Amino acid sequence: MARYKVEQDDWLIVYLKYLLFVFNFFFWVGGATVLAVGVWTLVEKSGYLSILASSTFAASAYILIFAGALVMVTGFLGFGAIIREDRSCLSTYFCLLLVIFLVELVAGVLAHMYYQRLSEELKQHLTRTLAENYRQPGAVDITLSVDRLQQDFKCCGSNSSADWQHSAYILSQEAEGRRVPDSCCKTVVVRCGQRVHPSNIYKVEGGCITKLEQFLADHLLLMGAVGIGVACLQKR
Repeated sequence: MARYKVEQDDWLIVYLKYLLFVFNFFFWVGGATVLAVGVWTLVEKSGYLSILASSTFAASAYILIFAGALVMVTGFLGFGAIIREDRSCLSTYFCLLLVIFLVELVAGVLAHMYYQRLSEELKQHLTRTLAENYRQPGAVDITLSVDRLQQDFKCCGSNSSADWQHSAYILSQEAEGRRVPDSCCKTVVVRCGQRVHPSNIYKVEGGCITKLEQFLADHLLLMGAVGIGVACLQKR
């Protein structure tokens, strides 16, 4: 009878060990997903960060990258602890799980909060950026961001190409008669911005604000869903 009980206990330990191993594998995959989303967000469209008034978008991505990397390291620790059946390593492993849960939850909530006030920030900030900062001294990053924005999204101006009429750059001699920057042109050549006919420049309803707002909204919803989703999965 005692022998049967020992064998039953051994079977239960083995079962729990493999169950924990499977959980840790999915946990590690979740960490890799979080890391990939954070890196993709920064690398793919990092050029737009210079024209955002708030750093919350970038902060959410950096937090996800940190959390994802921590998850992967913790996952390796978990595999080692399970194989060696080391209680101290397992205790450290579960403590790190709690920390990671909190970090990912914060990243997800930040992304969701920023999404709520995204439209308001863009409308207030982008028009002012185009008028006051484009091609101005010390604003190289902003200039490059605006040019890339207009080319990537095939748009011109904040709400329309008419926004450039109030730009300090367009009103200056440096513009050389341009009515919009060359990055508004469908085919970019030197001083192509002198001609604002729809056949030459992008005329998009809603301007760049609509396009950028949709892009950021999609990315923030993705970051929020991944961060909160993986955090809830770990909690369970």
